[in-house]
Amino acid sequence: MLTRKQKELLLLIRDRLAIDGVPPSFDEMKEALGLKSKSGIHRLITGLEERGFIKRLPHRARALEILRMPEGAEAKVAVKKTRAEVPRDLPMPSMGAIAAQSISLPLYGRIAAGTPIEALRDPNGSIDIPAGLLASSRGRANAGDHYALEISGDSMIDAGILDGDRVIIRTCDTADNGAIVVALIDGQEATLKYLKREGSQIALEPANRNYETRRLPASRVKVQGKLVGLLRNY
Repeated sequence: MLTRKQKELLLLIRDRLAIDGVPPSFDEMKEALGLKSKSGIHRLITGLEERGFIKRLPHRARALEILRMPEGAEAKVAVKKTRAEVPRDLPMPSMGAIAAQSISLPLYGRIAAGTPIEALRDPNGSIDIPAGLLASSRGRANAGDHYALEISGDSMIDAGILDGDRVIIRTCDTADNGAIVVALIDGQEATLKYLKREGSQIALEPANRNYETRRLPASRVKVQGKLVGLLRNY
């Protein structure tokens, strides 16, 4: 028998799979269920997995498969929504259907999430990702506006970005304060950092207290893209 929170989380995962093709992030789960920390989400997911309702898929970030739904799953469950109410009668997609929605993006080399490295120019391969990773509140995004990078370094670990992760970047030349961006410095060095504008300067801020924020004249920094997704192998 599932707890109320486990049922809420299972329905939330089902609805997001039906709409976007990918489960919600842990932050989205935490907010939707009104929990104070992601550790609570970890416990709920572990409980659902142990009871045979979901399965975590290896070698893919945010990859969960729903194996079965509890009796009475269509009963109304009060979940704190962060978006418009999701219809409860949406069909649950098969994993084959989700896989069929994958798209291919160019995969560039390793970008520093620590000390900046030489700018990346040419793709050295491609990567298939779930199309839902490119979804936005305005509809499906254009795959041609996106590319993937492999992370080198640990300066963004407190943002959940680890060495060896592959990040999905949407091409753009501007971003809001606080966004995680690919920044090109002096046309030669590329790095992944938080973007902060401070008057005539740009601050490239790490998510690791062992690294210092780098402040540069705005004329020396060019935004090349914004982080929109992440893939991880376990």
